[in-house]
Amino acid sequence: MPVEDLGFRRAAPALAVFAAVRLLGLAVLALWCAAAGSSPHTLLSARWDSLWYARIAAEGYGYEVLLPNGDVHSNLAFFPLLPWLERLVAAPTGLSYGSAGLVVSVVAGLAAAWGVFAVADLLHGRRAGVFAAGVWAALPVGIVQSMAYSESLFTALAAWALYGALRGRWLTAGLLAAGAGLTRPVGAAVVAAVWVAAALAWRRGERTWRMAAGVVLAPLGAAAYVLWVGARTGGGLLGYLDVQGGWGNGFDGGWAFARFVGAKLASSAAPAGVGLIAGVALVLWLYSLCIRQRQPAALLVYCGIVVALALCASGYFGSKPRLLLPAFPLLLPTAVALARWRTGRAVAVLGAAALASAVYGAFWLNGSGPP
Repeated sequence: MPVEDLGFRRAAPALAVFAAVRLLGLAVLALWCAAAGSSPHTLLSARWDSLWYARIAAEGYGYEVLLPNGDVHSNLAFFPLLPWLERLVAAPTGLSYGSAGLVVSVVAGLAAAWGVFAVADLLHGRRAGVFAAGVWAALPVGIVQSMAYSESLFTALAAWALYGALRGRWLTAGLLAAGAGLTRPVGAAVVAAVWVAAALAWRRGERTWRMAAGVVLAPLGAAAYVLWVGARTGGGLLGYLDVQGGWGNGFDGGWAFARFVGAKLASSAAPAGVGLIAGVALVLWLYSLCIRQRQPAALLVYCGIVVALALCASGYFGSKPRLLLPAFPLLLPTAVALARWRTGRAVAVLGAAALASAVYGAFWLNGSGPP
């Protein structure tokens, strides 16, 4: 269903739903922290990866932590766009870099919700678009969207790049894909999606300089950073992989994750292992629904790569739920189903999911949190 009007009025219901879900999450977090004696601001802006981003914004690259086992955690593992934006916000406002990261996440979260709405609206209509933005906000680890992390920023760039590719706006798609490539390693999924969309357009007979320019622009962000890291470390084309290796990250086809789940099943934490298997099965089932609903090839390629990289990486198993946050096409079948229900029933289901997400997010951040 072609939709040209993507002004604020058309997207306003989706943005309002997204904002309401996120505000509920923050309110529950504030109440939980008040009872636990913790600081919601610290949990959102000054723990885990947010500290690494803030240090890059303050000092640049070059910081390393040497672990007792000899591994080296280098801040070169973190892509630069979020720290650049933290600097940009902090300079005129006087905010700390962590607080500036929260500002970036708020704006990026709204932009991401708008992009998710735009893609769903284009494919399934406005009502499905509103529910898609709401379901994305109400994911169990949706609280990460409100943290000084890069998931919201990346999803915003990815969603709008995909929308541009689906609409044949090649320069926009290429530039946004380049931005995504400066945000997270999984920016490669956005590049692949733009290339697939362009290849299909070429087969249909489209021959424009804009399409060629978009194809060339798409990989420049990721390529520039990876090459720079290689030059800085002396590792050449494999330099960035060496940096990730220092963090214990790599792509092993899911073998390490399978062993992790197996260890859970063989221990007193067997219910957690069963939950992990159920979660992976749910993700794969949702992806199969995306295929059966004939999502555009660009979305299937993008989502497939995001899911594969999240599930088949060898390190930081607790990070996998948040690594799946950008895989928003997985949510389109759910959004379409909700859009077909009566409004009261659909809103009740979404509201229950939002409350569960808020409670889980508060519990999670006051516990292990997202590594």
